[in-house]
Amino acid sequence: MFTAYHAKYYAHALTLRHAADGVDRLSQSLFDASVDLNPHQIEAALFALRNPLSKGVILADEVGLGKTIEAALVLGQYWAERKRRLLIICPASLRKQWAQELLEKFNLPSLILDAPSLRKLRHGQSFDALSGKQILIMSYQFAARLEADLRSVPWNLVVIDEAHKLRNAHKPTNRIGQALKRALDGRQKLLLTATPLQNSLLELYGLSTLIDELQFGDEAAFRRQYMQSGADLPALRARLQGFVQRSLRRDVLEYVKYTERKPLTQKFHPTDDEQQLYEAISGFLQNEASYALPKRQRHLTALILRKLLASSAPAIVATLHTIRSRLQGLLEADAAPATATALARDDLIAQLVEDQGLEDDYLEEAGDGGADNPAATDAAPGLPAAPAGGRDVINLNQVRAEIADIDRFIHAAASLKTDTKAQSLLQALDAGFGKMAELNGPRKAIVFTESRRTQEYLAAFLAANGHAGKIVTFSGSNNGEHATRIYHAWLKTHQGSERVTGSPQVDRRTALIDNFRDDAEIMIATEAAAEGVNLQFCALVINYDLPWNPQRIEQRIGRCHRYGQRFDVVVINFLNMRNHADQRVLELLTEKFSLFSGVFGASDEVLGRIESGIDFEKRILQIVETCRQPEQIEAAFSALQAELEQDINSRIRDTQSQLLEHFDEDVRDRLKLKLNEAEARLDKLGRWFWGVTRHMLASRAQFDDAHYAFSLTSPPTPAIASGRYQLIRGAVQPDMLAHPYRLTHALGEWTLAQALQADTPPAEICFDLSHHPSRISVLDVLRGECGSSSGWLRLLRLQVQAFDTTERLLFIASSDDGQILDQELCEKLLMVESPKDGAHPVSTGQPQLAWLDANSQRRVEAEVATILESNQKLFIDERDKLEKWAEDKLLAADEHLRDIKQQIAQIKRDSRQASSLEAQAGIQAQLRALEHKQRQQRQQLFEIEDSIIAQRDVLIARLEQRLAQHTHTDTLFTLRWSVQ
Repeated sequence: MFTAYHAKYYAHALTLRHAADGVDRLSQSLFDASVDLNPHQIEAALFALRNPLSKGVILADEVGLGKTIEAALVLGQYWAERKRRLLIICPASLRKQWAQELLEKFNLPSLILDAPSLRKLRHGQSFDALSGKQILIMSYQFAARLEADLRSVPWNLVVIDEAHKLRNAHKPTNRIGQALKRALDGRQKLLLTATPLQNSLLELYGLSTLIDELQFGDEAAFRRQYMQSGADLPALRARLQGFVQRSLRRDVLEYVKYTERKPLTQKFHPTDDEQQLYEAISGFLQNEASYALPKRQRHLTALILRKLLASSAPAIVATLHTIRSRLQGLLEADAAPATATALARDDLIAQLVEDQGLEDDYLEEAGDGGADNPAATDAAPGLPAAPAGGRDVINLNQVRAEIADIDRFIHAAASLKTDTKAQSLLQALDAGFGKMAELNGPRKAIVFTESRRTQEYLAAFLAANGHAGKIVTFSGSNNGEHATRIYHAWLKTHQGSERVTGSPQVDRRTALIDNFRDDAEIMIATEAAAEGVNLQFCALVINYDLPWNPQRIEQRIGRCHRYGQRFDVVVINFLNMRNHADQRVLELLTEKFSLFSGVFGASDEVLGRIESGIDFEKRILQIVETCRQPEQIEAAFSALQAELEQDINSRIRDTQSQLLEHFDEDVRDRLKLKLNEAEARLDKLGRWFWGVTRHMLASRAQFDDAHYAFSLTSPPTPAIASGRYQLIRGAVQPDMLAHPYRLTHALGEWTLAQALQADTPPAEICFDLSHHPSRISVLDVLRGECGSSSGWLRLLRLQVQAFDTTERLLFIASSDDGQILDQELCEKLLMVESPKDGAHPVSTGQPQLAWLDANSQRRVEAEVATILESNQKLFIDERDKLEKWAEDKLLAADEHLRDIKQQIAQIKRDSRQASSLEAQAGIQAQLRALEHKQRQQRQQLFEIEDSIIAQRDVLIARLEQRLAQHTHTDTLFTLRWSVQ
């Protein structure tokens, strides 16, 4: 049987705070996680926990390696250690995914915060009161708005997902990045991104400032050291290794199994009427002198219209009506000033995005000063501009002619007898479902379109052609009639459960995804489903509208082709056979970006070379609009392809490799060792937890040892349910009808709390080694020639507080014949049960106490010295970081003085070439001013140096104060032991 002494030891071992230099630190988090163990994820989580002095790290594993799991392991460990002020900041579309992953795989409670939910929850309580009870999750935009609230909370950890979106956080113009830097200053941060370096080393600098302003000096010093010729990249790599961790897919294929992508092309041949309409509208859009599109953002607007034109007749017709209304407004502007005012407030791009459900990237592009001609000004702000050529007076006859053109286009679209592309979708679905049957995959298909109008049209079309009752739509708003019915039914089903977050936007998304998984066969989705939605239950992706942006395509496919997908993923792309440009785009995306085939799809290095997906789309638009003949199109795409090849193979990829990749030849062996250590540790934790449970619930439950399960008949508190429980051991719970039993379950926490407080006076215990189910060879020495032996044992709990809190369980033991028992032998001994008579009280004689006391003191001193040595190394690493920061700052000051010297030298050269006395006088005035500035700078340089060094010394002094350790030791129990 297990005794109170067993249970107390196990409970303390299960709740111990370990140093972060081994898998022990992740014990509780790993044990409670319902995931497959992958060694690179364990290594990344330990990296994030490694240095208590660090302000944060970047986990930058390649796409598909499970950075969410890595971050959740860290969050789970913080939660287990009662550090529960935890925050996740992510794109809005990822909030629900985070909440589900935390709950389903780690049993961690979370709360998605947005404006409505915050108003409902606060009721006068402080923001800090909301944290600590659950992990808070919010979007970038919402977090920036709550800057003051966030700053007031002493967060234990802040996770920032898709952190590359903040790579410009160091720039004063980056509103969200600057707000988050201020709000989270001094807090521990964990940044997640597959692309920490996309186009410039300065992106790494920007991310570093988000973590800690003391990682590097200022931007000027960083540029000079690492971005000019002769840059010291090995030195930069050494500095990055302190806070950036990256695993590559090629290193983990032994552990992470991925399915493949199987591409299919659905060709369609538009009828002559369809082609004539396409060409007529295309020609209309190419007219630079047209009033239809505003001068500002003309090409961005044209890009959107071309995508809608290629999508469907309903999509382009709705847009033509919008443009016609704008042109009609120009005719009425002179007679009705109010109309002109309304037009001035109008924004065509915003209208199109809202009406068609397009991605918000277009709004950001339009709002970031991305005008095609920034110098252009309209007749009134937002009014459609006069045609190029500087005419201030609107040509009303031309406006009427354009309205007539649009009327003809709308009539021609309404007169089309056939929709060749929509008919081809029926063929694509048949082919795709046939392929799914061949691969034994699910009969599910997600159809992506770039237009909500097209989405609505296709839903009606498919319903009328054999797919009625099998369709669900997914968009940015999800407020259609059918979607709303699904949502209300879902609310009724899950009323009172944790599935309902209270946020209508989040819950609508979840309801539609659940409907697709459980009932529907086809989901028709806009780009709103391309990011942050997990659809591993679907393995058929149909690109009805193929984006020109490779990043968008990869995001779409990544919804299905991701970690956890059990089937090969079939990707069907639509191709207009009467459009040579479309053919070349598909060829480019297939051959150069490798989007549609293989195990991984496009690498993040390749996608990262595209600074802006919209910029890439504009390049293609330029080809489409300027090249008329197939030969011209071919030549232009060949030139673009050559440029891409040069980009993709450029120095930035080599630089990323040099800076961020592991170069150990034994990386796989190291990962294998990490996995073995973790599995061994979890096996030990399982035995400890089971032993605690067996003892503490002996009178309350009936145990099934073979299945690590028990039936709880007498719950210790009303909040805990009776019934069957089963210990969670890895990703699979064999008995799905049983309650999952974890360390963080209310029953598990009660059991551990009772065991920690168990009464354990000095006692005598016999360890029944002869009946132990397996042989423990190291204990054979305790049996001796007589088959038994005895002695004394004490268990201490040592707590050392310095940079962080570290705890140790220390055994001090010996046998009666003078043999000293080491730590491992004592741990093994406490794994052996006792006979049914259990423990007996015993008095401790003076000689035994004296020996135990003396050896306890020596053992504690030795352990404290070991911990201090480890802390000393952390101190040295942090001090070196501060020294390098000071050097960076001094370099920046020197650089400023050097710039002035160079300007003086240039002006002196200019003075020798001055052609007149007047010019010479001006140059001399400049020279005197610069020389005066140089003298001032020299004087200030010493002050700057003193200030930086003083600041460095203050920071180091604070470190030294934290290094001062405080120790506390408790005696958990003293035993007279014997072995039989």
